[in-house]
Amino acid sequence: MEIHTHTIGERTDKLCATCKEERGHVVASLTKRGQILHVSCAKCGTLSTFKISSRTTPRVPGRAPSPYDRTRIYHAGQTMTHAVFGDGEVTAVIEPQKIDVLFPDRVRRLIHSQS
Repeated sequence: MEIHTHTIGERTDKLCATCKEERGHVVASLTKRGQILHVSCAKCGTLSTFKISSRTTPRVPGRAPSPYDRTRIYHAGQTMTHAVFGDGEVTAVIEPQKIDVLFPDRVRRLIHSQS
């Protein structure tokens, strides 16, 4: 059985105790063997421990995110690749035409569903 080693900044899904929702978290710290130790909620910033269970799903690299397209309609949890900012995950839909996206450096507000 192959054990996947993770990296800091990688995304994983986990139930956030503060938000009371299952959402994307960012890996904050690892064990010496590369297993996830702590994660940070992308929405509220809460730092919590990470335990593998049926409610947690580390995202294994392999499926590439789709390129960002301002005419596309996005929903929370979707991933994208931006030409300037890199890979990101939609953390919130702010208005009908604005979204917050978590990129490796910070959360940025982008437009979507523009015709």
